[in-house]
Amino acid sequence: MNEPRAQRQHPTFIALPAYAEYPVDEMRQRAAWFCRDLARRRTVREFSPRPVPREVIEDCLRAAGTAPSGANLQPWHFVVVGDPEVKRRIRAGAETEEHEFYHHKAPPEWLDALAPLGTDEHKAFLETAPYLIAIFAQAYGVRHDGRKVKHYYAQESVGIATGLLIAAVHHAGLASLTHTPSPMGFLNDILKRPARERPFLILVVGYPADGARVPAIAKKGLDDIATFV
Repeated sequence: MNEPRAQRQHPTFIALPAYAEYPVDEMRQRAAWFCRDLARRRTVREFSPRPVPREVIEDCLRAAGTAPSGANLQPWHFVVVGDPEVKRRIRAGAETEEHEFYHHKAPPEWLDALAPLGTDEHKAFLETAPYLIAIFAQAYGVRHDGRKVKHYYAQESVGIATGLLIAAVHHAGLASLTHTPSPMGFLNDILKRPARERPFLILVVGYPADGARVPAIAKKGLDDIATFV
């Protein structure tokens, strides 16, 4: 005979906290300012080794942790790497995979798409930048009693949290780079993360190097990315 389903917990609701409504004119100004500010954000591959205060990174991570997630299960884990030896090992693992990608795995059309960015298998920024944030998506959680809790929409939830983290890093006055060598299983080994966590990406964070350059590319306009019906 099947065991009876565990009794579901009744939800508890509270009044919406800390919501702030703005006059329409101020709303327009705030939306326009935020748009202009994020338009300044560029992915950087040339980083300065200048140190960044840890509390800045901590607050950026707290901002990322406010992201919505499937059933509020918050299926993310962030590993902040500042140790030079660990960064060196991550670079070695990433460059091994990237060499395979650029020289054996990537189809010509993918390499053609990457050509305007000037990327290759050499990833010096993984050692130069003061912080690497390895972001993991958890397939399931583990309760204090050892029971597993499936995480729903884990990839989507972690993607949203990562977007907030990138915005927070930019808002703090730092630069970032999303790095996704494939596969990334070496991160579990180096950072001693459990098999239930899958690497999502590495976010490289720091100040841009003096004289840093970025590709001459542009973003799509609103008409190309949005439809109002």
